[in-house]
Amino acid sequence: MKLLVTGAAGGIGTRLRQMLPAIYDDIRWSDITKPADLAPGAEFVAADLAKMNEVEKIVAGVDGIVHLGGFSVEGPWETILQANIIGCYNLFEAAYRANVKRVIFATSNHAVGMYPRDQKIGVNVTVRPDSRYGISKCFGESVGAFYADKHGMRVTCIRIGNFADTPIDKRRLSIYLHPEDLVQLLRIGLEHPEIKYEIFYGASDNAAAWWDNSNAHKFGYRPKHKSEDFRAEALAAQEKLPADPIGDYFQGGSFSSAEYDADKR
Repeated sequence: MKLLVTGAAGGIGTRLRQMLPAIYDDIRWSDITKPADLAPGAEFVAADLAKMNEVEKIVAGVDGIVHLGGFSVEGPWETILQANIIGCYNLFEAAYRANVKRVIFATSNHAVGMYPRDQKIGVNVTVRPDSRYGISKCFGESVGAFYADKHGMRVTCIRIGNFADTPIDKRRLSIYLHPEDLVQLLRIGLEHPEIKYEIFYGASDNAAAWWDNSNAHKFGYRPKHKSEDFRAEALAAQEKLPADPIGDYFQGGSFSSAEYDADKR
C-alpha cells in the first residue's frame, strides 16, 4: 500500500512519523511546510490543502490516505474555512479523481462537544459541535459519507479524543487516546475488508468514557491502554486548574465554555 499522511508536521503527525514506517514501507508525508526532523530518505511533498492543484499532486499514485492536515484548534472563521473546510473538500475530491481506495479522516470529539458529560453517546447521535473547529469536523464527516455513499470510497472517520501518552486532567481520563491505540484504529480503517463508511471514537480503554465505542470493537478494535492507570495523577493536576462550570458540564471542556452566552440560555 502506498500511503499518504497529511498534517505530517503536527503533533499527531510527528508521532506517526515515528511509528507508521515500521508497518507501512511506502509513505508520502505532507504538510504546508517540511518538518525539521523528517527522517532521512522519507518522501515529503509540501501542499497547501486550500489549493486544489497542490492537493492533486500529493494524492497522485496513493492507495490510502490518513488525513490529519488542517487547523487543529479553534480559530477565526476564515482560517477554519480555508484549512478545514475547503482543504477537506479538496482532499476528498482529489482522492476521488485519483481513484484512491481508502481515506481516514481525523475528525474530533469537538464535533459532539456540546453533549453533557453525564450522557454516554454512540456514533449515531446528531452532531453538536462546540466550536467553529468542531463545525469543520462535522463537515468533514459529511463529506466522507458523500464520497463513500456516492462513489464507493472506503472512509473511516475517527473522532479523536486526547492523543497523548498519559491523561493530564479529569476530562482527559474520559477521552484519553494512547498513540498505539490510534495506530490500531488507523490499521482497521486502512486494511479491514468490510469498511465502507464508519465512525469510530479515538479513545483508549477508559473506565470514565463518555462514548460507546462498540462500532470500533465490532471491527476488531482492542485498545491496549487505559486512563485508569493515571487517575491519581490526573485528579491531582485537576485540583490546580481554574474552575470552569460550563466547560466541566459539557464534553468539549473549554471549547464548550468559550463564547458561551449563559445569560441567553
